Amino acid sequence: MTLTALAKTDPTVIARPLAARPAAAHLTRLALADFRCYREAVLETDARPVVLAGPNGAGKTNLLEAISFLAPGRGLRRARLTEIERRPVTPTPDLPGAWAVAARLVNGPGPGPEIEIGTGRDPAAGEGTVERRVVKIDGAFRKGQSALAERLALVWLTPQMDRLFLDGAGDRRRFLDRLVYGFDPAHATRVSAYEQALRERARLLTAGQWSGQGAWLDGLEAQMAELGVAVAAARRDLLLRLKAAAADGFGPFPGAAIALQGLVDEALAAMPALAAEDALKARLAETRALDAQTGGAAVGPHKSDLAVTHLGRGRPAAECSTGEQKALLLAIVLAYARALAEARGSAPLILLDEVAAHLDRARRRALFEAILETGAQAWLTGTDIELFAELGEAARFVAVEEGRLRPRPGAP
Repeated sequence: MTLTALAKTDPTVIARPLAARPAAAHLTRLALADFRCYREAVLETDARPVVLAGPNGAGKTNLLEAISFLAPGRGLRRARLTEIERRPVTPTPDLPGAWAVAARLVNGPGPGPEIEIGTGRDPAAGEGTVERRVVKIDGAFRKGQSALAERLALVWLTPQMDRLFLDGAGDRRRFLDRLVYGFDPAHATRVSAYEQALRERARLLTAGQWSGQGAWLDGLEAQMAELGVAVAAARRDLLLRLKAAAADGFGPFPGAAIALQGLVDEALAAMPALAAEDALKARLAETRALDAQTGGAAVGPHKSDLAVTHLGRGRPAAECSTGEQKALLLAIVLAYARALAEARGSAPLILLDEVAAHLDRARRRALFEAILETGAQAWLTGTDIELFAELGEAARFVAVEEGRLRPRPGAP
């Protein structure tokens, strides 16, 4: 059924034409090689949201995972780089014997120039060596993954994230840090450098001979304090940007209060950044003996947690129902898309894996409307294409069948 026909039978159907949507960063081409179930695949797209429909196991989530590697980190499944590779691999010109993802990106409002971005496993990293991911932008290799965050903002929700408010704080920090990348691409580099210093300090302490390494430890702890406060400050700035939009909610999606909990976060709220650095550095020195036993660090931004409250219920997210928790997560993602669009003039790419199937019709309609309002190129997956019929011609529909992509003309 076309959008026009559906609108005649149901006046609540979204009929916003593409031209009425604000411009946003979007992919115009996506290519995979030896990625999961895909030997090779190419998909041409435009600025509209993309609906990937097909049976379970067809490769829909694999496609979202490939896109997620266009951002810093380990992707939406947090898989090891060698786990992603299709077997047997097929060498490619740029990355012989390794998986690769390449995309053409229109970055920002207006037509603008297209940017070629790509990433993949470094084929030079053999067995027993540290896994490494290479990044290319406009044909040139770039050092570090933060260069990806400078070009594209990405956020995703997957079924595995349904327990985000119930499981460990690490998952919530990673979710929060991905949101920070959109406003502050250098955040990825700071987080990586902080974690490296944290591991090096732990190695010295657990070696059992750290008492003679005072100067070295002093230097590492000074570095951790500087980086740690910068990481905490970037997270705090993000929450300030999201506060109003998240509190308002989106139609049937609830308002959310979001806050950071942790010693560094409390210090940063109570004193200047330099004083917070001094306090963290002193605390790290005080806990050396304890940290030598635990192999970690008792204080730092790696101990912070994201606290979310359902404003309509007045209850912490962890105490809400599963449906309410999903609605809260979507409300935060939509608030982020709106805040980023206002700040940068371009919404992030939004990857939503099997989200629509768990929403009633009112919430599905509100989700689609919010996506169109921000202009985000959302990539949505589902087994039932009819769940996305309300998007009509405002979206591009692609059938996914056994690792093959077949664009569908028109709306379902």
